[in-house]
Amino acid sequence: MSHTVTIMRTTTTSSSNVMFVNSGYLGTLPGLLKLAQLLLGAACVGVVGYYLEPGFYRYNGQKPELFYFLVSVACLVGTFCLLTSCLVSLTTATMISKTVYEVIYHGVAFILYLAAGLTLIIEVNHQKSSYRKDYDPYLAAAVMGLVMAGLYLLSTFLANRTYRGI
Repeated sequence: MSHTVTIMRTTTTSSSNVMFVNSGYLGTLPGLLKLAQLLLGAACVGVVGYYLEPGFYRYNGQKPELFYFLVSVACLVGTFCLLTSCLVSLTTATMISKTVYEVIYHGVAFILYLAAGLTLIIEVNHQKSSYRKDYDPYLAAAVMGLVMAGLYLLSTFLANRTYRGI
């Protein structure tokens, strides 16, 4: 029994001077979620970073703020790396969503932001009188942290669906 096989060859050339940006990724729901997480995460880092007071004794009393700040910076860096890699590589944008990495990353970020946001909102409301002028910014940061937890939960759900092939 005989059959016909057709072989096609594709040649691609690239130059090291050309930078390719996968701007279409930002039109997808995962891309928009990562962009929103990046922008809102930068706002979280900015607010808490601005209102933290320097000095060992003050930092020792600001444990919830420092925990929130640490979670915000860690998730901001991780999301920046994910978004950047998906923007500069078509292969990454299609391949990384099919791995379990995004599910784990977004799930851990959800748990951390939920814990940090709840810790900060409880501490700010519990110690309302000691925050004085910093009450409103820290309360806003805590609410932004809970919104971030919601965004990461949605990203976890979408990443799990993509990973499972649904």
